[in-house]
Amino acid sequence: MVKGAKFSESGIPFCPTTAREIPQALISYTEVRATYNQRMKRGDKNFFLNAFVHFYQHDYKFDGTRCGIWSQPWRAAEIFRHFAGIITPDFSTNLDFPFPLKIFNTYRMRAFGYWYGTFGGAVINNVRWGEEDTFSWCFDGIAQNSIVAIGTVASGLHKSENRELFETGFAKLLEVLKPHTIIVYGSDKLPCFDSIRQKINVVSFKSERALVFEEKNHV
Repeated sequence: MVKGAKFSESGIPFCPTTAREIPQALISYTEVRATYNQRMKRGDKNFFLNAFVHFYQHDYKFDGTRCGIWSQPWRAAEIFRHFAGIITPDFSTNLDFPFPLKIFNTYRMRAFGYWYGTFGGAVINNVRWGEEDTFSWCFDGIAQNSIVAIGTVASGLHKSENRELFETGFAKLLEVLKPHTIIVYGSDKLPCFDSIRQKINVVSFKSERALVFEEKNHV
């Protein structure tokens, strides 16, 4: 999967940003699989949806032995070719995870994105960090001055301690990666986003939960 890749000092493979345009829409891996199966049953083998696949959901929904993208990457790639591109997988790096698992999951984010990009897939890097001791490697493998993506749906930002950690990591992201565009899956209603909008393009997409909530309120 990482044949020909370059690696950081921490052993994280470099994943080039191959997407040339900002996504028009995002679609979860779960919905992607359901859409693919429905279209295949109809015989619509050449369908295409102008949306990027995202993985901002529980890991078990995309990382397992039966239908996981890591255990069956070629199967996943066959599905993804019917979509505009992917945001690299959001493998969890939770605070309570042991250190080797955190760095391995960061490795997997970049490795899968690198591999998918080698045969023409459009790729945008997902960025995920933990506490400050992850800052020395969690941004490895991503080009400066590119498009990056982050998820805010599972960050627990309503808690002050989580928000402080998020904002500290976000500031480090800006310092290290200097992105020209940040895609946000979930809420971007935070001061840290407002303070950069004049210099950096912030493009937000509402989460599926938020969309469902809005729909219920309009009924």
